[in-house]
Amino acid sequence: MNIFNKKIIVAISATLLLSTSCEDNLDQVNPNAQTSSTFWKSEEDALKGINAVYLSLAIDGSYMRSTPLLLDNRGDDAMSNSPWDQMYNSGKFAMNAGNWAIYGWAFGAYYEGISKANQVLDYVPSISMDANLKKRILGEAYFLRGLYFYHLVNMFGNVMLPTNSVQSTKDFFVKQSTEAEGWAQVMDDLKKAAEMLPNSYTGADLGRATKGAAIGYLGKALLMNHKYAEAAVQFKTIIDSGIYDLVPNYRDNFTEANENNKESIFEVQFDRSAGGTDLNWGGEPIASWGRVSARAITYGANGLGWTDVQPTRSVFNDYLLEKTVDGKDDPRLEATMFYNKPGLMVYGKEFSVRYAGNAGALNSLYCRKYANDDTKPDEFDWRSGINERLMRYADVLMMYAECLNETGQTAAAYPYIQKVRSRVGLPNLATVKPNMTQAQMREQIGHERLLEFCLEGHRFDDIRRWGWLNDPAKLAWLKSRDPEFNTYKPGREFYPIPQNEIDNNPGVKQNLSY
Repeated sequence: MNIFNKKIIVAISATLLLSTSCEDNLDQVNPNAQTSSTFWKSEEDALKGINAVYLSLAIDGSYMRSTPLLLDNRGDDAMSNSPWDQMYNSGKFAMNAGNWAIYGWAFGAYYEGISKANQVLDYVPSISMDANLKKRILGEAYFLRGLYFYHLVNMFGNVMLPTNSVQSTKDFFVKQSTEAEGWAQVMDDLKKAAEMLPNSYTGADLGRATKGAAIGYLGKALLMNHKYAEAAVQFKTIIDSGIYDLVPNYRDNFTEANENNKESIFEVQFDRSAGGTDLNWGGEPIASWGRVSARAITYGANGLGWTDVQPTRSVFNDYLLEKTVDGKDDPRLEATMFYNKPGLMVYGKEFSVRYAGNAGALNSLYCRKYANDDTKPDEFDWRSGINERLMRYADVLMMYAECLNETGQTAAAYPYIQKVRSRVGLPNLATVKPNMTQAQMREQIGHERLLEFCLEGHRFDDIRRWGWLNDPAKLAWLKSRDPEFNTYKPGREFYPIPQNEIDNNPGVKQNLSY
């Protein structure tokens, strides 16, 4: 694990968490209390500040637990039978807007990160320090703010877009913007970040945002808005850089032993040895916080975790549709889920042995991606150190292929898809399905992305981007694959705006259908 994790400052001034000051209303100021105007003085302060911005990626509302669940559960590759209603309902498009658990924690985590990023962008420019380091820190702040805005716009639609530290109560309330305005802000931040960030890091800085990460997310934002030609330019820049490649073993993307590898575009850094032993639920950071993920226990198999998220039977069947060139099952199936296969081990015991006598478990499917099944007996200590891979090079290749197809270059898309297929031994697509039409290739890309990125939080974004929710035939097909779609209705592609935000911020309106 890289040293960057251990250098994140968790015991920071409250000024890094709060975006307001009450100078207009208070006559007295505590001279011993640190404020934004007294904190930002040195290069060390600038580094502490940007490290704090990263920290919002690793709390419960964000990638410690809530965000992966919110992204995964709405796809037809995942389902939830969790006893917790907010987890259960997240995949059924039935969130209770008055109960802000899970989705509201994510909403708050993103704005916490934005508040910290805004302070870096407001105060670091005036600090006397190394010019190259200053440029990098500002680039990191633009990237992280763009990433947090990306999640807000993508998951909540019409959101507030604060882009500076609030200095007085008259500026406190930020108006609600349109979805289009939100995407424009995301793209603007990521463009700036791409101009300022380095290509790579070494040593203690490994894991920080890179130029490739900014370009990758800029391309993805453009793709989500169907700007295929512009998105293709970004993805081709990454491909031509020569910096990234696929790792030979697909499963290396989901284990602690192979983090920050050549396939990684950007990942959230977790480390069981960093910080203290308290779980990083959220709120004001304290020195005893750890830097651990609760994904493994949340998604954990029966008797080894909480089993709040499980793969669907339909996606399991999809993996069996095509054999490898040597006649075997797609190896991504075994890397993605635990199932009743002879010889398949589940935390040291063969599946059939572990669940002998339990017919329900024997016929169930459990998540394996991001599980510590090679290193721990179970997940009940809540402390996983596996980094969350937010974007992989495989995604860049597949998104570029999609852009080529959508711009009438269907034949040119084949090699980029095949590179992903070849890693897992699937036959040449140009041989088994030659001369596909644009429509046929669009369907093929849907299938390829499902198998490559199952349980990685991409599927529902793909479904929404492709317009399947507005296509009666496609929506019926999704319902046949995942009954959770039976409760979908227009507007529920977004999560609700937390009710306390509506109550406290004049002019903020709830999303349609809530």
